[in-house]
Amino acid sequence: MATNQKMNGVYELNGKIPITVAIPFGLQHILAMFVSNVTPIILVCAVAKVNGNLMSGHMTSVLIQNCMFIAGVASLIQIAGVWRIGSRLPIIMGISFTFLAAMTAAAEKDYNIAMGAVIVGGCIEGTLGLVYKQWKNIVPPIVSACVVCGIGLSLFTVGANSFGGGGTYLSDFGSAPYWIVGTVTLVTCLIWTFMWKGPVRALSALAGLVVGYLVSIPFGLVDFSHVMDRGVVSIPQPFPTGMPQFELGAIISMTVIFLVSATETIGDSAALCNGGLNRDITVDETSGSLACDGYASAIAGIFGCSPITSFSQNVGLCAMTKVVNRIAVGTGAVILIIAGFFPPLAGFFQTIPQPVLGGCTMMMFGQILVSGMQMISRCGFTERNMIIASLSLVIGGGFTTSKEIFQFMPKIINDIFASNVVAVVFIVAVVLNLLLPKTDNEGNPIL
Repeated sequence: MATNQKMNGVYELNGKIPITVAIPFGLQHILAMFVSNVTPIILVCAVAKVNGNLMSGHMTSVLIQNCMFIAGVASLIQIAGVWRIGSRLPIIMGISFTFLAAMTAAAEKDYNIAMGAVIVGGCIEGTLGLVYKQWKNIVPPIVSACVVCGIGLSLFTVGANSFGGGGTYLSDFGSAPYWIVGTVTLVTCLIWTFMWKGPVRALSALAGLVVGYLVSIPFGLVDFSHVMDRGVVSIPQPFPTGMPQFELGAIISMTVIFLVSATETIGDSAALCNGGLNRDITVDETSGSLACDGYASAIAGIFGCSPITSFSQNVGLCAMTKVVNRIAVGTGAVILIIAGFFPPLAGFFQTIPQPVLGGCTMMMFGQILVSGMQMISRCGFTERNMIIASLSLVIGGGFTTSKEIFQFMPKIINDIFASNVVAVVFIVAVVLNLLLPKTDNEGNPIL
């Protein structure tokens, strides 16, 4: 009886659970986001310059380690809260793909220019988060619901690309080994879900990762050769590439992306409350979430990292498993911090093959879309809401699929919107919400 009570605590936001229960659930969250957390910085470092020279492989390794450390620190701030910073919700933070284009453009000039823009842009978003009450009406529930749906749509290709091996740029993308490993992982998650009852079934993603990882070894998809490259212990260092440089153009571009990223954070936070806690998010929780998003990104810039944001993978995991315990998810954040001090542990996590991640995240990504649909339902299927939802989603999904439609737009517009479903969905939903007349439940205009 006592054991069941301890296990049931994982379904409570502030439930008391022992560390032996917290570790596996926290580890599941970290495994779900680990590779995605370091991938953006790897892509940026591939083209980044420092003092006129291409970034070295050693420096790339240092930045990867820092990214894990900062993701853990930011997650703890988000979960535990510091003053008005942090939502105190079980949200895992990580390096955002949303900033990839802006980061790459700045880093090609000099990586320290990108870091200066990240620090300034992060402080701006964090400050806007603290005064969220003053501008929250711009993002009513129907707009947040559309953004959540947009997040779900944007992640479909991410899951599919991982399932097929990591991306269409691979010569063997979609080959038999990737299909086998991804399918075994997904099937394991499904079997585990229906085999077990109670809290144990919530470990389906972890079970899928373990089985998928073991199956991928005979196919040669696991590479242990670089696990010990940087020794056993290494302390994360601030300003690893030098002092930041502040260039106005880069700051403006990065700040615009921060505003777009803020909509994703609003959507992720709302989706977690709706799908994991079965309630609407509060104004204070949204304000704290945005403040953490911004100020944690500024800290990330100090440690040479790309901006931090909430991770949709983990929001989907909470919605799917209903495990919303802050101690459990906070334990995952501590694991991330430990990984930042012990490069071999980080190196081991990086060996998880992409099809394994793809197989266990497909269900999570779909759950986010369903959560958005549930939020739209709770807003009511009035004609006005249906127009906002349908137009924002079809334009967001359609225009970013046919991204050439932006090719004659200014470069900054093309960089921000051509591949960002969430940004387009948000802009269209906000504009429609401001322009369309308010109506009652029967569709009659409210004068």
